[in-house]
Amino acid sequence: MTVETEHMQQDVLGHQQHDVVVVGIGMVGATLAVLLGREGLSVAMVDPRPDALALESVGEGLPSPRVSALTPVSQRLLEGLGVWPLISARRATPYTAMQVWDGEGSGDIRFRADQAGVPVLGHIVENDVVLAALESRLAQMPNVTRLYGQRVASLGDDPESPQVALESGARLNASLIVAADGARSPLRDMAGIAISERDTGHHALVTTVRTAHPHAATARQAFLATGPLAFLPLTVEGDSHYCSIVWSTSPQHAARLTTLAREAVAEELAQAFDHRLGKVEVLDDVHGFPLSQRHAERYYLPGLVLIGDAAHSIHPLAGQGVNLGLMDAAVLAEELLQARQRGCEPGEEWQLARYQRRRRGDNASMLALMDGFRLLFGARHPALTLARNLGLSGVNRLSPLKRLIMQQATGQRGHLPHSCR
Repeated sequence: MTVETEHMQQDVLGHQQHDVVVVGIGMVGATLAVLLGREGLSVAMVDPRPDALALESVGEGLPSPRVSALTPVSQRLLEGLGVWPLISARRATPYTAMQVWDGEGSGDIRFRADQAGVPVLGHIVENDVVLAALESRLAQMPNVTRLYGQRVASLGDDPESPQVALESGARLNASLIVAADGARSPLRDMAGIAISERDTGHHALVTTVRTAHPHAATARQAFLATGPLAFLPLTVEGDSHYCSIVWSTSPQHAARLTTLAREAVAEELAQAFDHRLGKVEVLDDVHGFPLSQRHAERYYLPGLVLIGDAAHSIHPLAGQGVNLGLMDAAVLAEELLQARQRGCEPGEEWQLARYQRRRRGDNASMLALMDGFRLLFGARHPALTLARNLGLSGVNRLSPLKRLIMQQATGQRGHLPHSCR
């Protein structure tokens, strides 16, 4: 435990009551804390990580294999929080075009930012860069206390007095407890909130590569027999020959690839991608993990609310997971702060019901859409292959439909919270 963390723990033990306790200092939980902290709410945060990420230690050298495709809407949110300049000063790669094709046929669709009326379709950013920038912002807020190296041991059972007990013995009381502790959320399990879970049948493989041809600020994805393969553009010290790889494939194929030498993996990647970026060089280890799609049956109980992956986790084929979570944080903060302006304590049930009503349907629609894509492009029947190819080529020719799809991809859907407009 660092000296800074010891000081914060002592402060919490002496001042146990907070407006909000956020369990999980990830990108989504940290965004919520910044939104609330800048308005003067007292926020305590808990995370098992040993310490905060140092902004000066991220975004240099070889990119981290875990990246996110942040939409323009998410960018606006982070700009409003004063975080985006910190991110862009480290490393963020804009992409102005997307190309998607069926690796089993001839279907192909291309999107450009100018067709969507936006400067860029999004940015590929390392997760560590986003989180370090958010934590740097949190460090400037004296009303936000962060407890690193701490785990929640139990959740209080009195909805009138929400409380979490830490393994260290500290007890944190608040008007609202927020579970932002990931897809396998311990806090969600402690609360007994059920989830619907679907095994996608895929494992995700991630790594970083360098390609013979530059990426030309284009995000590319091929739908293969094994699953979608994405080459996401990265620019390292002005060099646009880097890409982050996300390959969703069968567990058997994933297990085999993780045992191969980098040269052999590089050859498989180049071949699976039709050599569209030329020769591929794998620069990092290949990391694999199973993919499941989850959705909580409800987003709140009295005194407790779920956000981000604790509420929903999605197949990464469209890169929408973190954007959905950031929207959760923005909507929840808006509901809590509007209620505060009326003199209400954060976390009253009607506030949480409004948050759930605004977010659960949108998240459910996106989960269903991604599952539909996965099933459609995973089908091997010749008739479905033909339909896919005709569909992709047809959409590519229909400008109004393309614009609608791009609005979804850039986050421009539904009633956006004020912080994202």
